[in-house]
Amino acid sequence: MINKISRSQVRQKKHRRIRYHIVSQDKRLRLAVFRSNSHMYVQIIDDRMGHTLLSASTLQKKVKAALEKTNDVKAAAYLGTVIGKKAVEAGIKEVFFDRGGFIYQGKIQALADAAREAGLKF
Repeated sequence: MINKISRSQVRQKKHRRIRYHIVSQDKRLRLAVFRSNSHMYVQIIDDRMGHTLLSASTLQKKVKAALEKTNDVKAAAYLGTVIGKKAVEAGIKEVFFDRGGFIYQGKIQALADAAREAGLKF
């Protein structure tokens, strides 16, 4: 009998592999993305200290009020601009982009492009 691995297990395996390379290569901060069926979450994390420096999600009142839906490409782009502006205000300019094992297209790509336009480099 063939056992099929679930999509979430495949994504978690990819995420572990990506995170290993990101953390072991450089001491830059990490822009981590998580996407659920209904919301998106973004964090800027300092892996050396183990602290989350900044975060944004579609659950926040200001972000949610500005959006019609919380799970589409427009919401992801808006969330990217929000985290990009917060990072620039905090003096963060360069980060690693940790896509969390998700495919780099659609919502993840829109979030990354918007964060770049807001001033982050990765």
